[in-house]
Amino acid sequence: MVAFGKKLKELQIHEWKEYYIDYKLLKKKLKQYAQQNEIVVQDRDFVLRDFSQLLDEQIEKIVLFLLKRQGQLATRLSGLADHSDEPFLHEACYSSIAELRESYREVGRDLLRLFFFVELNAIGLRKILKKFDKRFGLRFTNYYVKTRANHPYSQLRQVFKHVGISAVVGSITRNLADLQDKRRHYVSIYDHPTLSISDPIIESIKEAENRLMNSTDFLHYLGKHAFIMQDEFPSPASEELVVDERYHFMSLLLNLVNTFLYMVNTYIIVPTADDYSMSLGAAATVCGVVIGSMAVAQVFSSVYFSAWSNKSYIKPLIFSSIVLLMGNTMYALAYDLNSIYVLLVGRLFCGLGSARAVNRRYISDCVPPKLRMKASAGFVSASALGMACGPALACLFQTQFKIFQLTFNQDTLPGWFMAFAWFIYLVWLWVFFREPALNKEEIVVQHEVSDTIVETGFSEPLLLGSEKIQQDEDGQEGDDPSEESSEESRKPVTSIMSAYRLLTPSVKVQLIIYFMLKYAMEILLAESSVITEYYFIWSTNKVAMFLACLGLTVLPVSIFVGSYISNLFEERQVLLASELMVCLGIVLSFQVIIPYSAPQYILSALLTFVSAEVLEGVNLSLLSRVMSSRLSRGTYNGGLLSTEAGTLARVVADGTITLAGYWGMNKLLNITLVPSLVICISTIIATFFTYNSLY
Repeated sequence: MVAFGKKLKELQIHEWKEYYIDYKLLKKKLKQYAQQNEIVVQDRDFVLRDFSQLLDEQIEKIVLFLLKRQGQLATRLSGLADHSDEPFLHEACYSSIAELRESYREVGRDLLRLFFFVELNAIGLRKILKKFDKRFGLRFTNYYVKTRANHPYSQLRQVFKHVGISAVVGSITRNLADLQDKRRHYVSIYDHPTLSISDPIIESIKEAENRLMNSTDFLHYLGKHAFIMQDEFPSPASEELVVDERYHFMSLLLNLVNTFLYMVNTYIIVPTADDYSMSLGAAATVCGVVIGSMAVAQVFSSVYFSAWSNKSYIKPLIFSSIVLLMGNTMYALAYDLNSIYVLLVGRLFCGLGSARAVNRRYISDCVPPKLRMKASAGFVSASALGMACGPALACLFQTQFKIFQLTFNQDTLPGWFMAFAWFIYLVWLWVFFREPALNKEEIVVQHEVSDTIVETGFSEPLLLGSEKIQQDEDGQEGDDPSEESSEESRKPVTSIMSAYRLLTPSVKVQLIIYFMLKYAMEILLAESSVITEYYFIWSTNKVAMFLACLGLTVLPVSIFVGSYISNLFEERQVLLASELMVCLGIVLSFQVIIPYSAPQYILSALLTFVSAEVLEGVNLSLLSRVMSSRLSRGTYNGGLLSTEAGTLARVVADGTITLAGYWGMNKLLNITLVPSLVICISTIIATFFTYNSLY
């Protein structure tokens, strides 16, 4: 594995090499600063000014060349436009149309080279800023972005926002569309934005433009929720063959069904957990422990399932199904055994069967790049649908009867239903799942490029090799001046503590934000049955329908945010706005006015839940951008850290509900909301401190 500077040199377009960022010069400058052993206070301003000036010169060189190349492309397009208006093109001269179309495609290919040029320089700038901060601790990135990004004459914006390229893209796209439709209907792409243009160059340009402009759509937004790495670029034929052989539609479907059933299993008991606890002689607020015990076990299951998926997929899925079948059976039997302990052990078993890491890993490793985005969206959709269906199914179990001394009622039927569902799934899995080939070489390759797995973002390189560059550099943070990769820097981390030491302040803040949103959502969902029964005397059916409606908001909100909001604002802007909205939702939830009204509760809950869903997608997307790519490999990856943060939040939230019950039902709501508010305000403050590092 070569160093970043060497890799950058290898991938440069030779005739443009003098216009790339001089990464070697910048590294040399950092070395000179470092030779002072430590930067004293009086030298701090000098270092900031000196390195800023050097970066300004590098960026100006890049931008002026970028503008020059854009002008050349515009000149070529202008000449082609003159030819397209000639009379012979309106006659049956198909060879001339084909030649003109090929000329436009050639301009498109040169535009793709320019995209690649911009991407490599953008990566270089991010890496040198990151290296400066790590080595000297001066928060240089914050200073540099704050003073340059929003200035009216900003050249930094030209590199990262790519102002002007869209006009070139639009010209190529429109003219190729017109040529495709000559002598037919002359349909304009402006009149019909969804007009299909079957040209591979146009598709490649659109994909590259979307990545550069950070634009998104519904599928991309859902993919960010899944945090499954996307590699949409063509690989060598041999690699494509390996990926295709590993892909099996029925196996993918079984993974998605596992995701769906697990989410149903998680939320199907929420409407009745308080009644079940009281029927066994416990307080209603013990429902927090009943619900949270599943999350407690998931803290441990996430680790061993992440490790197990290095070797197999079907074995952990079979184990998961068996454990979940046993756990739900114990949950159902607890009523007739009159034992709260059997109930809790059953839920612990359900948490030990959480195989979501395996589900994500299968999509990341075994689904072809062209289908991976759809599979990621399917993963999130299955989770959202399961979250909505769980409480909705609880509405159907409002009955009571006995069979062979076993009681079937609204408390036990969720357990019996899920046990039966997991049994059917286990048989289906055993018969139809196909274990993909998993030899040692493939494991190494897959771990290096696509093993980042988190609860619900992804980082996309522009062209083949860009992700490799990022991995090389992240492995080099703090390396020696020769920039040679050490053996240790290439290895994935082997423990939680090793992974923790790789976390920068920006990563820590994003993990805290993830903890906060999961905590707020768990407080809202887990105590809903207790709160609504106490204040509004809601029946189990009403609680279940309320929770189902909350779950059904996930997909519509994702469509709106993914298609519109994320294309109008920067991700860091959406992040901060979402945090503020979550904070507002929490504030509105407090019981200040007596009597506490149902409309207040419903509106505040809806605001909190929807804002947290929006926050989750953008939070994980930013997390993938700022997290070291060393954490994208191995068992203790960034995905595991994020999953553990979210699971720990659920455990703490459920424990808070149970503890707050000792102060009485009249104080339960406000007591449980106070920690949510404090954590939320803390994350907003922390976001301001790291805001510019998210540029």
